[in-house]
Amino acid sequence: MASAMTDYLLPEGNVQISFSGGRTSAFMLHQILEANNGLPDRAKVIFTNTGREMEQTLDFVQECSDRWNVNVTWLEYDEVDGKNTYKEVNHNSSSRNGEPFEKVILRYGRLPNALQRYCTGILKIQTASKYLKSFGWKNWKNCLGIRADEKKRLKDKLDQGYYPYYPIALADDTLVDVEKFWLKQSFKLR
Repeated sequence: MASAMTDYLLPEGNVQISFSGGRTSAFMLHQILEANNGLPDRAKVIFTNTGREMEQTLDFVQECSDRWNVNVTWLEYDEVDGKNTYKEVNHNSSSRNGEPFEKVILRYGRLPNALQRYCTGILKIQTASKYLKSFGWKNWKNCLGIRADEKKRLKDKLDQGYYPYYPIALADDTLVDVEKFWLKQSFKLR
């Protein structure tokens, strides 16, 4: 691997670890857990389900949580009294037929597109942000699974309370490092 484990030490303050359910973000989560000897109370691992994830992704998120003994908070977009909010779900209760996605389409009256990326903005970023703000968080670092070979995707601005933080890119880990890691594991994303 290209990195030293110190590159995965969590920054000061509150930290969100965004777990997309993919191999790269799972690699990031594993490296963070190893470097920090688990997670401090000021860190929360969040998986936001759109209801359009494949069943294998949902199973993988749960398996990572179980095998690595880490609490993953499962969230979904919801609407209550005409306002955007979130609901906490789990592997068994999570939507599998696109319900959160459909709610957003009905609310905004159109499909997301390249210019209006409200799928990510509302279903994922805003949903997680509302959840974290319910704990009194005002600002935090959000660990995002973007690799060193994807640096064009890095952004540096405050967005809905969080500052992006890129431990994989910081560690100079690439797709090759992620693939080497998964070759050594006893389970995989199917």
